[in-house]
Amino acid sequence: MKLYKIEASNMEAFFGTPEEYLLLLKEKDIVIIAQTPSCDAFLFLAKNTFDEDEPELLDSVPAGFDFIYCQEWGLTVDDDVVDRVILDLRKKAYPSWQDQLDDIYHNGIEGWKADTITPIKEKYPKENS
Repeated sequence: MKLYKIEASNMEAFFGTPEEYLLLLKEKDIVIIAQTPSCDAFLFLAKNTFDEDEPELLDSVPAGFDFIYCQEWGLTVDDDVVDRVILDLRKKAYPSWQDQLDDIYHNGIEGWKADTITPIKEKYPKENS
């Protein structure tokens, strides 16, 4: 997943209206993870690459952002926090172990891997790249 920074003044231009914003977050698998204390800039994770100048693609986490993912306020955001968020998103995307065993029973291990596990691993890769 890629790390982006967007200024609050450009949020509407990029995300659109509040209704469009919610759809875009879901369609493009975007997760907002941090904001500045003054809410004038935000960090988010996305699998896609955007052509626009805004949002800005980052190589590492800049200083001055507070963690907001899962309402865990006050953490300083760094590369380790971003990696932890990606792992948490991945963990939450997996079905329960009971559902996975049922999937294996009905579809076999190869079907389970292809239809359930691989898409989640591709959507939320472990390494921040």
